[in-house]
Amino acid sequence: MRPLKSHFPAHALTTLATMLQQTKEARVFRRAQAVHAVAAGHHISAVSATFHLANSALRKWVQRFAQEGPPGLRDRPRSGRPPKVTCELEQHLNRLVEQDPLEHGSLHSQWSCRELATVLTQQTGVQLGRESVRCVLRRFPEKILLC
Repeated sequence: MRPLKSHFPAHALTTLATMLQQTKEARVFRRAQAVHAVAAGHHISAVSATFHLANSALRKWVQRFAQEGPPGLRDRPRSGRPPKVTCELEQHLNRLVEQDPLEHGSLHSQWSCRELATVLTQQTGVQLGRESVRCVLRRFPEKILLC
């Protein structure tokens, strides 16, 4: 079997090393690690066993990296319904949490997730449930809510 190292440009190892230092996405990091090992001269079967990957998946990532460079290791768009909670909606929710609930007609001085969802629907037209609001706000532990 011929080595796949010859399919990579000369700067592939340095590009992958830089990508490993800069990426924050776990899936992309893992792919870059595996492709880096292949580019360093290891056999695909050994690398796929080390990283617990299917040979076909690793071959696909190696080919994508060889053809497209670092963007080839990123996730492709997937089919399905887009998420309701966009970045703008999340920012709107964070601004809303900072406001006084009494200003929005609440009977309580502290927000509940249900009240936040109701006010968010009134202001943006996007209907989220109490649990969806709670999941978004869970990423911001400094916000104290009655959920």
